[in-house]
Amino acid sequence: MSKTTERQMVVGLDIGTSKVTALVGELLPDDDISVIGVGVTTARGMDKGGVNDLNLVVQSIQRAVDEAELMADCRIASVYLNISGRHISCQNESGMVPINEAEVTQDDVDNVIHAAQSVPIAKERRILHVLPQEYVIDSQESIRSPIGMSGVRMESKVHIITCANDMAKNITKAVERCGLQVDKLIFSALASSISVLTDDEKDLGVALVDMGGGTIDICIYAGGVLRHTAVIPAAGNQVTGDIAKIFRTPTNHAEQIKTEHACALRGLVSMEDTIEVPSVGGRPARMMSRHTLAEVVEPRYQELFELVRDEIVQSGLDEQIAAGVVLTGGSAKMQGCLEFAEEIFQMPVRIGKPLHVKGLKDYVEDPVYATAVGLLKYGQESSTASQQESSKTDVIGMWQKLQNWFKGEF
Repeated sequence: MSKTTERQMVVGLDIGTSKVTALVGELLPDDDISVIGVGVTTARGMDKGGVNDLNLVVQSIQRAVDEAELMADCRIASVYLNISGRHISCQNESGMVPINEAEVTQDDVDNVIHAAQSVPIAKERRILHVLPQEYVIDSQESIRSPIGMSGVRMESKVHIITCANDMAKNITKAVERCGLQVDKLIFSALASSISVLTDDEKDLGVALVDMGGGTIDICIYAGGVLRHTAVIPAAGNQVTGDIAKIFRTPTNHAEQIKTEHACALRGLVSMEDTIEVPSVGGRPARMMSRHTLAEVVEPRYQELFELVRDEIVQSGLDEQIAAGVVLTGGSAKMQGCLEFAEEIFQMPVRIGKPLHVKGLKDYVEDPVYATAVGLLKYGQESSTASQQESSKTDVIGMWQKLQNWFKGEF
């Protein structure tokens, strides 16, 4: 623990349907972060982003954390944790307050955001994030930063992300059973967008599509701010299941075949290419055509991309995403995925990898680590903000002491 405190660590814990990733980041003096420890293990006890066997999830977390601690030579005490699942929902709200002073202060901003988030939320749900979109002062709209501006009343528009309380409690409980504290719960796609999207893409309008094992998580940005979030409870595990059933091979072998040989677009695969497919029950392995494998994979990827396209259209933001779609997550790495996505979406598509990573960058600059790196960057921003707040409080406290001293009250 002393090592962790001494070196100023931030830890991101990405609990997915197919894997658990723990990343340890060291905060550098230049407000940057360096990845110094990685722990990855197969996730057990998770289904479509939710916990279905608490003990198995605890074991998976412990293995990943132990591995990361060993590599980083530190003791992990708390983590920034992701959450996903079909229970995630979003809503755009607004609130209005009078401006107390001649110009807008931080207190006014805090009050107007509080007013916007004071909407009725069902008892079984909790607010994960309240993300400001823009402010309106009197008749002036689309204000990004209102502090210091003059006016009579101010309105804020915010994007609220909520989750099911029980789901949040279960995943938090799994982490706490490993003797760890949860600093903050963060929606998976929001974390991924922090690590893979550029400011230019957010300004132009972009859809971040994080394709995991159990869910596809979506964040849509327009005008530089988050406008829509969604979770589709279908992803890469469906493809693995199709391969296992049709080729009659165990699931672990089907996963290996998918990652090593599958292609999302059959037109990119030669008819002559063959692969070895292990059988079940001790039967001998068989040789199969790689083109046949692509014929199995392509319809499922088409279905997944069409679900994403429908979600983008239903959001009403399909005309506002000039930067196109950024695919990330493990299921986005498949050969042909990019070309097929461009064909379905009819807009520019790129594969998103974590940007501006230091330390173990060769290891973590991979779509698989998009969420985990995003959790680190979220933690870094939170840590920097709390340090600034702390130093501000210290300055105010010192000024108060000086005033008291002059008054003879010291």
